[in-house]
Amino acid sequence: MYTLGIDIGSTSSKAVILQDGAVLAAHAVEPLGTGTVGPERALKKVFELCGLSQQDISYTVVTGYGRMNCDYADEQISELSCHAKGVHFLLPTVHTVIDIGGQDAKALSITDKGQLTAFQMNDKCAAGTGRFLDVMARVLNVEISELGPLSQKSSHPVSISNTCTVFAESEVISQLSSNVPIEDIAAGIHSSVAKRVAGMSLRLDRTPDVAMSGGVALNIGVVHAMEQEMGCHILVDPLCQSAGAIGAAVLAWEKRRKGEVDDHE
Repeated sequence: MYTLGIDIGSTSSKAVILQDGAVLAAHAVEPLGTGTVGPERALKKVFELCGLSQQDISYTVVTGYGRMNCDYADEQISELSCHAKGVHFLLPTVHTVIDIGGQDAKALSITDKGQLTAFQMNDKCAAGTGRFLDVMARVLNVEISELGPLSQKSSHPVSISNTCTVFAESEVISQLSSNVPIEDIAAGIHSSVAKRVAGMSLRLDRTPDVAMSGGVALNIGVVHAMEQEMGCHILVDPLCQSAGAIGAAVLAWEKRRKGEVDDHE
């Protein structure tokens, strides 16, 4: 039985096909999010990769920032539950999940079976999100993918005191004007994100192991800064960016297996 999980974020779209809830048949990521052709491209790519079609899919679950705009899925499920299930699928020992998305940041507590038990969320401000990092990369005139490796060259990270994205941008511009090395500014940017997200995460009863999910988890600078702030090692799976889509596909399979939905194969 094949199930499909789709995660439509603010800046990227992910699609995953699972076989029998256990085997990853295919996954695809497109760097375009809700309101764009990203979801359709991810869907087309994932079917091409595994040689399947929509007719082969038993059930489809969509999640993410743009899930309400998806009319071809069977069900919409919160990204909180999907990231919990997805990280559990990838890293079964994890009980604390930190997901930094394009528009928000979340910290989750999950059970041994990947069920969500508690969470903290910042969705009121761009600080501590992927959007913040995008803005800072643009100010530094580097690609977002370069930001992490660049920060690892820092010997004296600067302090970014402003938590507001607009004021932090002005602060970074001022530091550039003062000839502060760009790698030290990059490290300070990551530290600023980590302080904000770690402060939110530590309000939960943190239980090992700890993992990061979402596209920002691919930024080594943010991961290292989070480890310093959290005081622990943080696990990151290579498929961390697709964790939400994987969780959606797992939940789709669980619903079919338990008979919670009609058989429409």
